[in-house]
Amino acid sequence: MESTLSMGLAGARVRLASRAALASDLREIVGAEHVLSEPGDLLAYEYDASNITAVPDLAVLPGSAEEVARVLRAAARHGAPVVPRGAGTGVAAGALPIVGGVVVVMTRMNRILEIDLDNRVMVVEAGVTNIDLTRAVAAQGYFYAPDPSSQYASSIGGNVAHNSGGPHTIAYGVTTHHVLGLEVALPSGALVRVGAEGPDGPGLDLTGVLVGSEGTCGIVTRVWVRLLRRREALTTALAIFKDLDRACEAVTEIIGRGVGPVALEMMDHNAIQAVEPFVHAGYPLDAEAVLLIEVEGLRETLPRLDRVVDAICRRHGAAEVRIAHTEEERQALWLGRKAAFGTMGRIAVNYYLHDAAVPRSQLPAIMRRVQEIAGRERLTLVNMFHAGDGNLHPLIIFDARVPGETDRVIRAGEEMLRLCVEAGGTISGEHGIGFEKNNYMRWIFTDADLDVMRRVKAVFDPGGVMNPWKMFPTPVSYSQVLSASGVDPVRAGPRPGRPGG
Repeated sequence: MESTLSMGLAGARVRLASRAALASDLREIVGAEHVLSEPGDLLAYEYDASNITAVPDLAVLPGSAEEVARVLRAAARHGAPVVPRGAGTGVAAGALPIVGGVVVVMTRMNRILEIDLDNRVMVVEAGVTNIDLTRAVAAQGYFYAPDPSSQYASSIGGNVAHNSGGPHTIAYGVTTHHVLGLEVALPSGALVRVGAEGPDGPGLDLTGVLVGSEGTCGIVTRVWVRLLRRREALTTALAIFKDLDRACEAVTEIIGRGVGPVALEMMDHNAIQAVEPFVHAGYPLDAEAVLLIEVEGLRETLPRLDRVVDAICRRHGAAEVRIAHTEEERQALWLGRKAAFGTMGRIAVNYYLHDAAVPRSQLPAIMRRVQEIAGRERLTLVNMFHAGDGNLHPLIIFDARVPGETDRVIRAGEEMLRLCVEAGGTISGEHGIGFEKNNYMRWIFTDADLDVMRRVKAVFDPGGVMNPWKMFPTPVSYSQVLSASGVDPVRAGPRPGRPGG
């Protein structure tokens, strides 16, 4: 007998009146080579960096904003849901076609259109890779601040959709603080501009509404971003601890003393064991935790701040505080942190990465409880996270082939998230809600809150075709799909050996 879950997913999937006719229309818009319809060609778009898969009806790769608009008009004529997709590095199943439809892949739109250093503005298409923004202006002493760990692969359009953060969020904020304006293709096929080319544009802050809307209102085609000037000097230090609790206490005091680090990252023993043999960043294998601390400012002030950081860390039990003396040493330390999730394949068949935020003062207690939950469920936990702004990333490594293990992972993950909410935190710090956490939204919002959000979405997307089953609660949850392998038509289930996000 067909399971209730399978029936629920099958009933939700949109049946296109004529898939062939839609494919033909799309080929006229973007060219036959940029419309994918064969099962083998669609494999790459069935998954992102989450733990489930979902099969698209078609994938289309437009090459311009005008083509994106025409694709949306064609999809509307055929009643097809539309799922925007960037580089596919998201971990919240935000780019998956849960109920079918057309995946609009933005990777061809990867041009930097304008660099205006006088006004510190850059204009880019949505498919430009995050790191390429900084690379384009680094020689002139400028940079683009938001730097998610996936920045070497993730696109600016995806960063805008999820309001991505990164290690330097503590000082510079998240994506929304650095986006001045957007060009957006609406489901009707209209191309609209919101925001301005400078700060404090007049009118309603529609840019703020669209940043973080996860492709549920339209498709971002062009972005006006703010550039920053690099500080005169910086120091990167690695503090080495024998106790995870005391490392967390050091984080709280560093912030409380007003040091103002621009980055404050933590990795625990299990993370170090996975990362160091692969990256050779210089992390000691016998440490229980390390803090990666970066401070920027004037050359004259940095030595004093370095002494304060050193004293605080040692007061909380740091065995050593190492300063990176060359740019090569600094880059090696950061490579270890940026490559951390990708190295999990060395020690795990599968992993489930969570993303929650808590008040910094709660870090020591929360970390103890998170470890207790993993221990009770007999699971291995890896911690590497943005300690400076309380953005936790508890990562559970597991083997989905072991009977019952996936269910224990789901149970532990939900308990960890609930713990963070009860501590005054929230269910996502930077990865977004997507399909993974849409049914947890009721933990932090009332039905009236969610109704208002739906009505705002409906202004942009009255037909409800943009990225359906994302952000808002749905009849079937991600955890149900994850716990049941081989469910059709979504074909959902853990994929052994999948790459990290």
